[in-house]
Amino acid sequence: MTEVNPQKVSAPEADEQARVEAAAVAPSGPGNGRLALGRIGEARHLGLLIALALLAAVGLITAPDTFATTSNMVSLLALASTIGVITVGSTFVIIGGGIDLSVGAVMALASVWATTLATQAYGPVVMAICAILVGTGAGLVNGFLISYGRMVPFIATLAMLVAARGLAQRMSERRTQLVSQDNSALVELSTTRVLGLPLLVYIFAVVVIIGWLILNRTTFGRRTYAVGGNPEAARLAGIDVRRHTMLLYALSGLCCGIAAVIIMARTTTGSSTHGDLYELDAIAAVIIGGTLLTGGRGTIIGSILGLLIFTVITNLFILNGLNTSDQLIAKGLIIVVAVLLQRRSLQTAT
Repeated sequence: MTEVNPQKVSAPEADEQARVEAAAVAPSGPGNGRLALGRIGEARHLGLLIALALLAAVGLITAPDTFATTSNMVSLLALASTIGVITVGSTFVIIGGGIDLSVGAVMALASVWATTLATQAYGPVVMAICAILVGTGAGLVNGFLISYGRMVPFIATLAMLVAARGLAQRMSERRTQLVSQDNSALVELSTTRVLGLPLLVYIFAVVVIIGWLILNRTTFGRRTYAVGGNPEAARLAGIDVRRHTMLLYALSGLCCGIAAVIIMARTTTGSSTHGDLYELDAIAAVIIGGTLLTGGRGTIIGSILGLLIFTVITNLFILNGLNTSDQLIAKGLIIVVAVLLQRRSLQTAT
């Protein structure tokens, strides 16, 4: 009997990995430029940590009696959990060279669908599954329109934003739908605490860890960088770019469904108003975290640090009695500065 050589069996997989990695770094140019981009990424993470520390110092100075309290820290993490799960999905999409403007509306639609009387009759597990399926389905529609319908991501996801929000309003008749007492197990995700933190914070942490592992330790992650960095090079390397793009939007929709479960647990409601402007917060967090809007570069850790900065800023504005308009102005300025710094760092690297 002929003995099989293990190296020969694994050769196709190794060849594919080499092609994907080559496609991923194709736009980066010379090795020195690639190393420079890596150093810039590390410096950006350090800068984000310093910014968080400075914001914490501001909080201790301006609101010493409330900022550092346990209740405020827990509420801050609970707020970050909802948008944070969405941010993970948005990071994948943007690294892959796309954009998803529909995340907030899809989350609202998922929450409304899951809290209809018909769905609630089947219990909390079915409600959660329903929300996740609705979110994933909406993401697949986005991905299909963009990948196979050749629609521009901005237009396709903008259409989904309007349609999902409208469908949520139609289904709920613009009323807030309460989670019934029979489904209190869903609400316990927010009220039950382990080591002082609500369960929903741990759900957020698990999503972040899984997202990081997929992006950094799997072929899917390498393909995402390749597709975002240079779609044509990725195609020549054997990657089905259209299929991969569709999967990225499905992943974003999946995250929206999980976020819908979290917000239902936090608010005990499903509403067509949930997730208003969440798409802007998620995209802003991704940009501040160092992900290129043109695709091909970014990290989950950077996006989460960007999200925490935004969340702490919002928290500081609330604690100091500043209005929503001031928050929006501050966020807008931060986004502009982040994009300008991003462009400058790219010019330095090249």
